[in-house]
Amino acid sequence: MPRTFTIASRASQLAQIQTNIVLDSLQKAFPPNGSNPEFKTSFMSTAGDKNQSQALYLLGGKALWTKELEVALKDRDVDMLVHSYKDVPTSLPEGCVIGAVLEREDPVDSLVVKQGKEWKTLDDLPSGSVVGTSSVRRVAQLRRKYPDLKFLDVRGNLNTRLAKLDDPNGPYAALILAKAGMVRNGMGDRVTSDITAPTLYHAVSQGALAVEVRSDDKEALEFCKALTHRQTLWTCGAERACLRVLEGGCSVPVGIATNLEEKPTGETLTITGCITSIDGKEHVEYTLKAVVTSLEDAEKLGALLGKTLIEKGGRKILDDINIDRERRVNEAQAEDEQVSKQT
Repeated sequence: MPRTFTIASRASQLAQIQTNIVLDSLQKAFPPNGSNPEFKTSFMSTAGDKNQSQALYLLGGKALWTKELEVALKDRDVDMLVHSYKDVPTSLPEGCVIGAVLEREDPVDSLVVKQGKEWKTLDDLPSGSVVGTSSVRRVAQLRRKYPDLKFLDVRGNLNTRLAKLDDPNGPYAALILAKAGMVRNGMGDRVTSDITAPTLYHAVSQGALAVEVRSDDKEALEFCKALTHRQTLWTCGAERACLRVLEGGCSVPVGIATNLEEKPTGETLTITGCITSIDGKEHVEYTLKAVVTSLEDAEKLGALLGKTLIEKGGRKILDDINIDRERRVNEAQAEDEQVSKQT
């Protein structure tokens, strides 16, 4: 009997949409014929889904979105995991590998304004306007150009965040969201404008989907080959190699942009990375370019960019960020303990 593969992801609406993209791609590449495997889906909540009250900055690294899923994968309860690649830690648990990276959607961040308002860009927002985002990276970079705007954390799935935005009594004038998620969720019409580099560099691997499998599952690895988009694999590989050197989690303000283009001398990869202090006052940015002929070449260039950013002043910024996070975590814990005593 053909094997049945269980494809798992988080239970959010967007995660389910993304999982079905992978499911459809696998069924198209390997249609039912009596010998091809069958594919089914499974969804579960992760720690990041369950805690919707605290800022992501205080909750830890990207394993918030992947740990429970990876336990199920290693226990062989499921066979493939579908992730937003930007949520995947740069180091995976032993026995787990990225088997496929699908073609990337536009990785840009976008502005979404409150319904009924005529603002089109961040420049249009009145001084003091509140912009909602859960990303320290976005806040850090945008504070450089827009010191008169206020930034406020906003959590929840897309529908929840948009409802908070459009609430007439809500504080938000606009949100900043990943365009890829809006498009995949059928909400592309809500995008007011894109916020492109150098104003805002996107997150590492933003816009790409990744499939994680067990490293010893040769059959799953073989099927994943049909899903992988080589150009996305290389560009995201370079970005993740840079982040790995910087030891960044999902809340570290590391921005990135890559471009892989065909030239007479061969495929040329251009990668720009930046690290920005939380208050936006310190900023390190650098660009590297090289001809690449393999994923390994791309990863070497990304790693070199990470080392260069550290040498150019990024280490001090990252150290200051870690100190600030530790202070705020301690404050949050003390506040929780005080509330517990009162109740």
